[in-house]
This record gives sequence, structure tokens and C-alpha cells, in this order.
Amino acid sequence: MRALGEIPCMKLFESEKTLAFLDIGPLSKGHAKQKLVIPKFHGAKLADIPDDQLSEVLPTLKKLVSATGATDYNILQNNGTIAHQQVHHVHFHMIPKPNETEGLGINWPATTGDMDKLKALCEDIKSKM
Repeated sequence: MRALGEIPCMKLFESEKTLAFLDIGPLSKGHAKQKLVIPKFHGAKLADIPDDQLSEVLPTLKKLVSATGATDYNILQNNGTIAHQQVHHVHFHMIPKPNETEGLGINWPATTGDMDKLKALCEDIKSKM
């Protein structure tokens, strides 16, 4: 584990709760404009972070989108190793998608859902919120 401040940081924005910086390990050569936004409160997964510590994350991401002029982009946040999380501190990627070949590529294997099972799932989740 690395100590705080040990990894180089090209800081874009900082507040009491949030830090935004350039990713020093961009997705590809075309992703030099990839940004990261993190809550300063440590938690490995999104559910580990108190709501009040997340209050600036989306507004900061919107400011980055505006500042970069990105018109097409992905906001990505992974939770857990099998979900492709490599750094176990909650972080949000802002990845510009300048064209069809650069940026994040996603193959979404959509299926047709069973409406009765989906309704039951919806009710189950709503009852737990």
C-alpha cells in the first residue's frame, strides 16, 4: 500500500470533501484527457461512503465536462475486483469519447427480460430502499 501523496497527482480541483485530477494511467493514448474524481473519505465501494461525503462528486464531474468541452463521454465507477475495480478507493472516471474508436468501448449484451420477473424484482428492491 502506498502512503498518502506518494503517487504523482496533477490536481484539477480540490475541496474539503473532493479531489479531481488527471489520470496518470489513461485508458489509451487517445485518453490523455481522462479525469478522476474521488471523495476524500476513504471507502473501497460506493456503499462505504456516507451520502454527505458524495455531495460534491457529480457537480465536480459536471464542471470537468464543461471545462474540457467534451460532448460525448462516459462516467464510470466500478465496485469490486470482479467489476474491474483496481484501486480500492471509490473513484469516478470522466472519459471523453471523441470518436467511435477512442474512449471507453462497451459491449452491452442486452437481453429481453421476463416482465413478471422484472416486476417482482422491482417490488423486492423498492421494499428494501
